[in-house]
Amino acid sequence: MREELRPIADKVFQGQRLSFQDGVMLYTTPDLHTVGALANHVREKWNGNIGYFNINRHLNPTNVCVVDCKFCGFARKPNKGGYTMSLEEAYHHASQGYSEAVTELHIVGGLHPYLPFSYFTDLLRGLKERFPKVHLKAFTMVELDFLARRAKLPVEATIQALKDAGMDSCPGGGAEIFAERAREIICDHKVSAERWLDIARKVHHLGLKSNATMLYGHVETVEERVDHLIRLRELQDNTGGFQCFIPLAFHPANTQLAHLPAPTAMLDLRTISVARLMLDNFPHVKAYWIMIGAKTAQLGLNFGADDLDGTVVEEKIVHMAGAQTPVGMTRTEIEHLIRDAGRDPVERDTLYRPVHRAAAA
Repeated sequence: MREELRPIADKVFQGQRLSFQDGVMLYTTPDLHTVGALANHVREKWNGNIGYFNINRHLNPTNVCVVDCKFCGFARKPNKGGYTMSLEEAYHHASQGYSEAVTELHIVGGLHPYLPFSYFTDLLRGLKERFPKVHLKAFTMVELDFLARRAKLPVEATIQALKDAGMDSCPGGGAEIFAERAREIICDHKVSAERWLDIARKVHHLGLKSNATMLYGHVETVEERVDHLIRLRELQDNTGGFQCFIPLAFHPANTQLAHLPAPTAMLDLRTISVARLMLDNFPHVKAYWIMIGAKTAQLGLNFGADDLDGTVVEEKIVHMAGAQTPVGMTRTEIEHLIRDAGRDPVERDTLYRPVHRAAAA
């Protein structure tokens, strides 16, 4: 262990909170092995030898979007390659490949300038009617802000209406990077960091859980990454509403930032590890295999992560930005990945409750 990491290791083993300076050191030390070992210690304190996964599907009802985020390869303008599903098309899409094994629908899309608020409440109600046992994880903080403005409702009333229609929790997207400098470069028309955090606070206060994310590997600095993690940690101290942190690796292909190099596997693993060490009040950290690939995600299970996400099936957003990973994975494949990493696979639902089945789905 390098000498500069000893004070941090002492804090970790004593269960003490790490500082901003500690986070910067974890990101800059050449000793990734020790950083990963410390993160693994914390990961096993939280979750033992478990490697979580779930049986889920993604539903992206539209890619039409009024904002122009430079890192995005998914969004389109109306009449320029955009699509919008009718409600029946969305129900049909959700039903494709559906089985009783599916426990979650992950629903996100573009900020459509013309769809009425009723489209989204009707979408949720229709999905609940057709799939009453499926958890609907729907709409990022950015989408909730946009829907509130479209509906001319306070954000709290918007969240409550969506909750009444069937929204069970919220995903963590749209956070990107909180630092204003970097945010102005990559997503200057998106809600501010303060607005994202405030809406997450409102979601939690209305009794819903959510996840949290950070997009890394583009124009942000090490200090801006650590700042992002600390802001999430502070909100979690206040609400306890975040279930999982998901580091999102930037994919430059087919974006306005295509001239930038993609993050390396070393940065992927370091970011997972630093997140696990800094976010001492988050129960779960995900190695999102869709973003970083199955091999790196496997390694991530020993660098601080306890979850690989799920079977997914037809993921669009990352793949339209050039991801080369499969669009889905079978239960058998994901269990094999977890076992091969030396972990015990446990199927979970969205709220991290174990799912017990008589036979493999």
